[in-house]
Amino acid sequence: MARTDNVTELIISGLFQDPEVQRACFAVFLPVYLATVVGNGLIVLTVRVSKSLRSPMYFFLSHLSLVEISYSSTIVPKFITDLLVKIKTISLKGCLAQIFFSHFLGVTEIFLLVVMAYDRYVAICKPLHYINIMSHRLCHVLVASSWLGGFFHSIIQILITIQLPFCGPNVIDHYFCDLHPLFKLACTDTSVEGVIVLANSGLISVFSFLLLVSSYVVILVNLRNHSAEGRRKALSTCASHVTVVALFFGPAIFLYMRPPSTFTGDKLVAVFYTVVTPMLNPIIYTLRNAEVKVAMRGLWGKKKNSGME
Repeated sequence: MARTDNVTELIISGLFQDPEVQRACFAVFLPVYLATVVGNGLIVLTVRVSKSLRSPMYFFLSHLSLVEISYSSTIVPKFITDLLVKIKTISLKGCLAQIFFSHFLGVTEIFLLVVMAYDRYVAICKPLHYINIMSHRLCHVLVASSWLGGFFHSIIQILITIQLPFCGPNVIDHYFCDLHPLFKLACTDTSVEGVIVLANSGLISVFSFLLLVSSYVVILVNLRNHSAEGRRKALSTCASHVTVVALFFGPAIFLYMRPPSTFTGDKLVAVFYTVVTPMLNPIIYTLRNAEVKVAMRGLWGKKKNSGME
């Protein structure tokens, strides 16, 4: 069937309809977004310039923070500016671009979390071989594979979506563009496409989550052979990662592992993983990691000293 697009512009329903509530949300979410960019940017900068943060764990953390900045910037700036306007619009091409980058960066984050779990597994279960296994080359290969994996996942989603005809209506029942709300606007049956994109997203999420859970089960079993002090240090380094995994996969599984026919697009859950979680990650990693806090203080001290000279 030839694709026919009479719709070139879409109307976004938004999070709330009350203007007062929207202005209040703007006052809340703008500082949250700025904190996301500053917090994650500070982690990227600190890892880059600090000589004490040269281990693979911090290399992966800097890429995770870069993904968080990019992912949040794909959705949140448009979202918070829409809170100040009555009619929220986006072009069909802009909507597809937002879907592409949000899925690209979201799946890249999933793969990075798996890579970070593997790094912790090697560090705790094979400490004598850690330097040889987690070589400079392997770290770059793992990071590049994460980015490429996210890219190919998103390409599949977009190639499926751009084949659909959109001839009206043109109102997306969400505050940003996502696959299931957009599928509802297609002028054809999207049940097959819905199953394919659900499988594409769902299988990646489920298998990655099972890998993460399995890795930490192995780590916990292995810790029985460590001293009390060794267990404490190991659990401390893993706690931040486990917290981030729970914050990421909880909402994602809730939203994307349901059949399209019953998908309601819970906007408040989506706000949590698109707006709040990217801000929490740098807080979680810095509060529980003494090395990062010391490196940040050192970086801040250098800036103050250079400013006084």
